[in-house]
Amino acid sequence: MDQPPGTVVRQGRFEPKSMITVFFKSTGPVLVDCMERGKTITAAYYVKNCLKPLVKALKKERPTSGTKSMKMLHDNARPHVARTVISYLEQEHIAVIDHPPYSPDLAPCDFWLFSYIKRQLDDHNSESSLKTQITKILENIPASEYRKTFTKWIERMQLCIDHDGDYFEHSIKKMII
Repeated sequence: MDQPPGTVVRQGRFEPKSMITVFFKSTGPVLVDCMERGKTITAAYYVKNCLKPLVKALKKERPTSGTKSMKMLHDNARPHVARTVISYLEQEHIAVIDHPPYSPDLAPCDFWLFSYIKRQLDDHNSESSLKTQITKILENIPASEYRKTFTKWIERMQLCIDHDGDYFEHSIKKMII
């Protein structure tokens, strides 16, 4: 028997969304921040609610060296490149790795983490339950997967160089991510 196709429910384009910010290293997650639904992230919010707790967690994790020699990759979103953010990161001795504009194929969150999380998510009616599940997902990813992702990131950067900065996703169909 022919069955009618199932209904696909999509969130409206202008529906309030939840913003989850994830900081991770090659050994695993460091910090997850969940912004109130419908709010917009600003440089001040990013420093206060993301970067300061991140720095605190890193200093606790690395009591002798703190954030020295740490490098951070984040995209070119306005809050990330604001003077207050850059100044705070310089003050904390965190180097920012330049991120080419419009290059999701170079960001580990875009080429790996977000799709990994989305495949495992359930429906949530609150930011709190969403953050809890995302945090559990992140904590259950083996450290070897985080390390492998950083290795793939280096390979992708080399592909970007080899392709003179052009998109290269078509060139990595053979790569397993």
